[in-house]
Amino acid sequence: MHDDTRVVRSGRHPESFHGAVNPPVYHVSTILSETVEELEERGRATEVARHTSYGRKGNPTSWALEDAIAELEGGFACLTFPSGIAAVGNALLAFLNAGDHLLMVDSVYGPTRDFCNKYLARFGVETTFYDPCIGSELRELIRPNTKLLFLESPGSQTFEVQDVPTLSTIAHAHDLVVMMDNTWGTPLFFKAFQHGVDVSIQAGTKYIVGHSDVSLGTVTTTREFWPILKDAAWQLGQCSGPDDLYLAQRGLRTMSVRLSRHQQSAMEIAGWLQKQPEIKRVLYPALPSDPGYSIWKRDFLGATGLFGVELHPCDPRGIKQMLNGMELFGMGYSWGGFESLILPTNPKSMRTASTWRFEGPLLRLHIGLEALDDLRSDLEAGLKRLREAS
Repeated sequence: MHDDTRVVRSGRHPESFHGAVNPPVYHVSTILSETVEELEERGRATEVARHTSYGRKGNPTSWALEDAIAELEGGFACLTFPSGIAAVGNALLAFLNAGDHLLMVDSVYGPTRDFCNKYLARFGVETTFYDPCIGSELRELIRPNTKLLFLESPGSQTFEVQDVPTLSTIAHAHDLVVMMDNTWGTPLFFKAFQHGVDVSIQAGTKYIVGHSDVSLGTVTTTREFWPILKDAAWQLGQCSGPDDLYLAQRGLRTMSVRLSRHQQSAMEIAGWLQKQPEIKRVLYPALPSDPGYSIWKRDFLGATGLFGVELHPCDPRGIKQMLNGMELFGMGYSWGGFESLILPTNPKSMRTASTWRFEGPLLRLHIGLEALDDLRSDLEAGLKRLREAS
């Protein structure tokens, strides 16, 4: 079955709900049992329980989305969380103990870096940040107490593409768990488990939900690691609200067609920006000029709508003039929704292990679903303001 079909049909069981196409929304905390025997049966742990003793341990609304994500990712099972960073934090806590050593990619999402430095450090977990473009040199960073390798490809601000199969092979040779933030690639454009990943994380807030109205995270694992994730999530009280789960399911059904439009428009805009005199470089793995293109072409099935732009050195006041006058590109700390976004970024302050290669200011763009000509006109006008101010 093709992914375009899976994204529509996975996780749905109309025969269980009187033929309803979409699973009902279950608002539930207390679960009643009619007998002691039923009460005891509900409390027994199973590999993937489809009955529950308490609302936060799952219900048909959460199971429908989790089953769909697990099928699309190619993993064994999935759990949902109230945000992307909640999914990251819970996954890390599930697999790390005091005294462990973590290898974390230097281009990682800022809140993930903060979680390592501010919280994992408090619990006795040491983090080493490594260059996202590292290859076999990764072996030199592995210690006897190293337990986990964390990947994010491409990075969400500087867009380096990691060689996931090679790094996973090295990690597994040293018995490390391989965990990856796969939000940019989504379950449709990067098949994490086929490339050696053990635990795949999605900020469902982004492309899965797709409508900028829900915070959600997902974590999918292999069969081997599923009990560890499930136990940690239950111990930490993690669960998602039923209405958020319903909206995520609804967003999931159209993710394939939305991604197609995001990709088509992003490729056009990125190619056009490359030709503008104010632009020094476009950071988009799907462009043949990008340093990560060959790995992206080998491993990915598509490109999403998020990319970066390096400008030639210019007056900072010009950047403000450009951004303050944008009409269609909003400024907001997210991406993956239907609307286009633009932000000034400064990852310098968050990089410790890799050489900074950019001289000019950086912008991060998310290309939404608006008409391509209108988006291009908005950017053209913004670059004109930048020229005039500089």
